[in-house]
Amino acid sequence: MDAEQTVLAFVAAWNTLDEERIYGLMADDIVYHNMPMRPVVGREAVRAHLAGWPVDACEWIVSHIATRGAVVLTERVDHFVRGMDRITVPVMGAFEVADGRIAQWRDYFDMGALKPQSSKPQSNPQTKPVQA
Repeated sequence: MDAEQTVLAFVAAWNTLDEERIYGLMADDIVYHNMPMRPVVGREAVRAHLAGWPVDACEWIVSHIATRGAVVLTERVDHFVRGMDRITVPVMGAFEVADGRIAQWRDYFDMGALKPQSSKPQSNPQTKPVQA
């Protein structure tokens, strides 16, 4: 697999929550960095870190992907289900692939987006039009 195929396989593994495949696509010494937080180094450390934020279902939708050599950039929207909570997070991801595994994984997103969105319909308050 080339770098882009590796990242797309990683996305597909997340979409089915196939943990064996997710972690199998990571290098032993992966550096995982959610930019608002501290980096996590090593596959087992990443596994432990992600276990602290379990999800029942996941769907990553890649809207754009760009690849140059071993670097793959993804613009995506990640959807998560945690119990009754629904979470949608726009993400810009950067992956560096070495020997068919992800060696660097950086995601850039707004931490505020991790707050659950209500599954109940929201009422729209009436607003007055702005007049110039």
